[in-house]
Amino acid sequence: MLGVNARPVVAKVVAPVVGGLARAGVTPDMVTITGTVGAVAGAVALFGTGHLFWGTVAVTFCVLLDLLDGALARARGGGSVFGAVLDSTGDRAADAAIFASLAWWFSGGGDNRLLVLLALICLVLGVLTSYIKARAEGVGLSCDVGVVERTERLLLVLFGTGLAGLGLPYALHVALWVLLVGSAVTVGQRIVAVRRSAAGAPLAAPPAAP
Repeated sequence: MLGVNARPVVAKVVAPVVGGLARAGVTPDMVTITGTVGAVAGAVALFGTGHLFWGTVAVTFCVLLDLLDGALARARGGGSVFGAVLDSTGDRAADAAIFASLAWWFSGGGDNRLLVLLALICLVLGVLTSYIKARAEGVGLSCDVGVVERTERLLLVLFGTGLAGLGLPYALHVALWVLLVGSAVTVGQRIVAVRRSAAGAPLAAPPAAP
Protein backbone atom coordinates (compact mmCIF):
# COMPACT_ATOMS: atom_id res chain seq x y z
CA MET A 1 0.00 0.00 0.00
CA LEU A 2 2.76 2.45 0.90
CA GLY A 3 5.22 4.14 -1.38
CA VAL A 4 8.84 3.09 -1.08
CA ASN A 5 9.94 6.34 0.55
CA ALA A 6 7.30 6.18 3.28
CA ARG A 7 7.88 2.59 4.34
CA PRO A 8 10.98 3.11 6.58
CA VAL A 9 9.25 5.89 8.53
CA VAL A 10 6.05 3.92 9.01
CA ALA A 11 8.03 0.80 9.97
CA LYS A 12 9.50 2.65 12.96
CA VAL A 13 6.07 3.84 14.08
CA VAL A 14 4.36 0.44 13.89
CA ALA A 15 7.30 -1.60 15.23
CA PRO A 16 6.07 -1.60 18.88
CA VAL A 17 2.57 -2.64 17.80
CA VAL A 18 3.93 -5.39 15.58
CA GLY A 19 6.10 -6.69 18.40
CA GLY A 20 3.13 -6.86 20.74
CA LEU A 21 0.98 -8.68 18.19
CA ALA A 22 3.72 -11.19 17.48
CA ARG A 23 4.15 -11.96 21.19
CA ALA A 24 0.39 -12.39 21.53
CA GLY A 25 0.37 -15.01 18.78
CA VAL A 26 -1.57 -12.92 16.26
CA THR A 27 -0.89 -14.02 12.68
CA PRO A 28 -0.65 -11.78 9.61
CA ASP A 29 -3.66 -13.54 8.09
CA MET A 30 -5.74 -12.62 11.14
CA VAL A 31 -4.79 -8.97 10.70
CA THR A 32 -5.56 -9.08 6.97
CA ILE A 33 -8.98 -10.64 7.49
CA THR A 34 -9.84 -8.24 10.33
CA GLY A 35 -8.88 -5.21 8.28
CA THR A 36 -10.76 -6.41 5.21
CA VAL A 37 -13.95 -7.32 7.06
CA GLY A 38 -13.83 -4.06 9.00
CA ALA A 39 -13.29 -1.92 5.89
CA VAL A 40 -16.06 -3.68 3.96
CA ALA A 41 -18.50 -3.50 6.88
CA GLY A 42 -17.67 0.14 7.58
CA ALA A 43 -18.09 1.13 3.94
CA VAL A 44 -21.39 -0.68 3.52
CA ALA A 45 -22.88 0.37 6.86
CA LEU A 46 -21.72 3.99 6.85
CA PHE A 47 -20.97 5.12 3.30
CA GLY A 48 -23.98 3.17 2.10
CA THR A 49 -26.26 5.11 4.45
CA GLY A 50 -24.77 8.56 3.86
CA HIS A 51 -22.58 8.80 6.98
CA LEU A 52 -19.59 9.95 4.98
CA PHE A 53 -17.43 11.41 7.75
CA TRP A 54 -17.76 8.49 10.18
CA GLY A 55 -17.45 6.10 7.28
CA THR A 56 -14.13 7.73 6.45
CA VAL A 57 -12.94 7.35 10.05
CA ALA A 58 -13.94 3.69 10.25
CA VAL A 59 -12.60 2.68 6.83
CA THR A 60 -9.34 4.58 7.35
CA PHE A 61 -8.73 2.80 10.65
CA CYS A 62 -9.32 -0.61 9.07
CA VAL A 63 -7.26 0.18 5.98
CA LEU A 64 -4.35 1.18 8.22
CA LEU A 65 -4.23 -2.42 9.42
CA ASP A 66 -2.70 -3.07 5.99
CA LEU A 67 0.43 -1.48 7.44
CA LEU A 68 0.69 -4.24 10.01
CA ASP A 69 0.21 -7.56 8.24
CA GLY A 70 3.36 -7.37 6.11
CA ALA A 71 5.48 -6.12 9.02
CA LEU A 72 4.03 -8.82 11.26
CA ALA A 73 4.84 -11.48 8.65
CA ARG A 74 8.44 -10.34 8.58
CA ALA A 75 8.60 -10.28 12.37
CA ARG A 76 7.39 -13.90 12.44
CA GLY A 77 10.05 -15.04 10.01
CA GLY A 78 8.50 -14.25 6.63
CA GLY A 79 5.16 -14.34 4.88
CA SER A 80 3.51 -17.07 2.86
CA VAL A 81 2.26 -17.31 -0.70
CA PHE A 82 -1.28 -17.74 0.62
CA GLY A 83 -0.87 -14.67 2.80
CA ALA A 84 0.22 -12.58 -0.17
CA VAL A 85 -2.80 -13.70 -2.21
CA LEU A 86 -5.12 -13.14 0.75
CA ASP A 87 -3.75 -9.64 1.25
CA SER A 88 -4.24 -8.69 -2.41
CA THR A 89 -7.74 -10.17 -2.39
CA GLY A 90 -8.61 -8.22 0.74
CA ASP A 91 -7.35 -5.00 -0.83
CA ARG A 92 -9.58 -5.51 -3.86
CA ALA A 93 -12.60 -6.33 -1.68
CA ALA A 94 -12.12 -3.22 0.47
CA ASP A 95 -11.67 -0.95 -2.56
CA ALA A 96 -14.77 -2.38 -4.23
CA ALA A 97 -16.84 -1.93 -1.08
CA ILE A 98 -15.85 1.72 -0.77
CA PHE A 99 -16.80 2.72 -4.31
CA ALA A 100 -19.85 0.46 -4.54
CA SER A 101 -21.20 1.85 -1.26
CA LEU A 102 -20.74 5.42 -2.47
CA ALA A 103 -22.54 4.55 -5.71
CA TRP A 104 -25.36 2.94 -3.70
CA TRP A 105 -25.85 5.99 -1.48
CA PHE A 106 -25.74 8.56 -4.26
CA SER A 107 -28.11 6.51 -6.41
CA GLY A 108 -30.68 6.70 -3.59
CA GLY A 109 -30.71 9.01 -0.61
CA GLY A 110 -27.70 10.99 -1.81
CA ASP A 111 -29.47 11.70 -5.11
CA ASN A 112 -26.46 12.58 -7.25
CA ARG A 113 -26.20 10.62 -10.48
CA LEU A 114 -22.89 12.26 -11.44
CA LEU A 115 -21.22 10.93 -8.29
CA VAL A 116 -22.69 7.49 -9.01
CA LEU A 117 -21.09 7.55 -12.45
CA LEU A 118 -17.75 8.82 -11.14
CA ALA A 119 -17.64 6.22 -8.38
CA LEU A 120 -18.41 3.38 -10.79
CA ILE A 121 -15.82 4.52 -13.33
CA CYS A 122 -13.20 4.84 -10.58
CA LEU A 123 -14.12 1.35 -9.39
CA VAL A 124 -13.59 -0.11 -12.88
CA LEU A 125 -10.33 1.77 -13.43
CA GLY A 126 -9.04 0.62 -10.04
CA VAL A 127 -9.75 -2.99 -10.97
CA LEU A 128 -7.99 -2.54 -14.32
CA THR A 129 -4.99 -0.92 -12.65
CA SER A 130 -4.53 -3.90 -10.34
CA TYR A 131 -5.36 -6.51 -12.99
CA ILE A 132 -2.83 -5.25 -15.54
CA LYS A 133 -0.04 -5.49 -12.97
CA ALA A 134 -1.12 -8.92 -11.73
CA ARG A 135 -1.47 -10.29 -15.28
CA ALA A 136 1.90 -8.85 -16.29
CA GLU A 137 3.64 -10.35 -13.29
CA GLY A 138 1.89 -13.65 -14.03
CA VAL A 139 3.76 -13.87 -17.34
CA GLY A 140 7.04 -12.69 -15.87
CA LEU A 141 6.94 -8.99 -16.71
CA SER A 142 7.47 -5.98 -14.47
CA CYS A 143 4.77 -3.31 -14.20
CA ASP A 144 5.63 -1.04 -11.26
CA VAL A 145 4.51 2.24 -12.81
CA GLY A 146 1.58 4.58 -12.43
CA VAL A 147 0.73 7.99 -10.99
CA VAL A 148 -2.21 6.56 -9.02
CA GLU A 149 -1.66 3.29 -7.19
CA ARG A 150 -3.68 1.97 -4.26
CA THR A 151 -2.22 4.43 -1.74
CA GLU A 152 -3.14 7.44 -3.85
CA ARG A 153 -6.53 5.94 -4.73
CA LEU A 154 -7.45 5.53 -1.06
CA LEU A 155 -6.08 8.92 -0.04
CA LEU A 156 -8.12 10.68 -2.70
CA VAL A 157 -11.44 8.93 -2.10
CA LEU A 158 -11.20 9.00 1.70
CA PHE A 159 -10.07 12.63 1.76
CA GLY A 160 -12.99 13.55 -0.49
CA THR A 161 -15.58 11.61 1.50
CA GLY A 162 -14.27 12.96 4.78
CA LEU A 163 -14.52 16.58 3.65
CA ALA A 164 -17.92 15.94 2.07
CA GLY A 165 -19.07 14.46 5.37
CA LEU A 166 -17.99 17.67 7.09
CA GLY A 167 -20.16 19.65 4.68
CA LEU A 168 -17.57 20.97 2.21
CA PRO A 169 -19.38 21.38 -1.14
CA TYR A 170 -18.02 19.47 -4.14
CA ALA A 171 -15.13 17.93 -2.17
CA LEU A 172 -16.07 14.43 -3.31
CA HIS A 173 -16.69 15.61 -6.87
CA VAL A 174 -13.17 17.04 -7.08
CA ALA A 175 -11.58 13.98 -5.46
CA LEU A 176 -13.33 11.53 -7.79
CA TRP A 177 -12.58 13.58 -10.91
CA VAL A 178 -8.89 13.74 -9.97
CA LEU A 179 -8.94 10.02 -9.20
CA LEU A 180 -10.67 9.21 -12.48
CA VAL A 181 -8.14 11.11 -14.57
CA GLY A 182 -5.16 9.79 -12.59
CA SER A 183 -6.43 6.22 -12.79
CA ALA A 184 -6.99 6.47 -16.53
CA VAL A 185 -3.44 7.75 -16.96
CA THR A 186 -2.15 4.90 -14.79
CA VAL A 187 -3.94 2.30 -16.90
CA GLY A 188 -2.34 3.79 -19.99
CA GLN A 189 1.10 3.89 -18.33
CA ARG A 190 0.86 0.24 -17.37
CA ILE A 191 -0.24 -0.92 -20.80
CA VAL A 192 2.70 0.96 -22.37
CA ALA A 193 5.09 -0.46 -19.75
CA VAL A 194 3.92 -4.00 -20.45
CA ARG A 195 4.27 -3.49 -24.19
CA ARG A 196 7.83 -2.25 -23.76
CA SER A 197 8.74 -4.97 -21.29
CA ALA A 198 7.30 -7.70 -23.52
CA ALA A 199 9.25 -6.43 -26.54
CA GLY A 200 7.13 -8.55 -28.89
CA ALA A 201 7.81 -11.80 -27.04
CA PRO A 202 5.21 -14.49 -27.90
CA LEU A 203 3.01 -16.02 -25.21
CA ALA A 204 4.26 -19.44 -24.18
CA ALA A 205 2.10 -22.23 -25.58
CA PRO A 206 0.27 -24.37 -23.01
CA PRO A 207 1.54 -27.95 -22.62
CA ALA A 208 -0.07 -30.46 -24.93
CA ALA A 209 -2.77 -32.65 -23.39
CA PRO A 210 -1.71 -36.28 -22.93
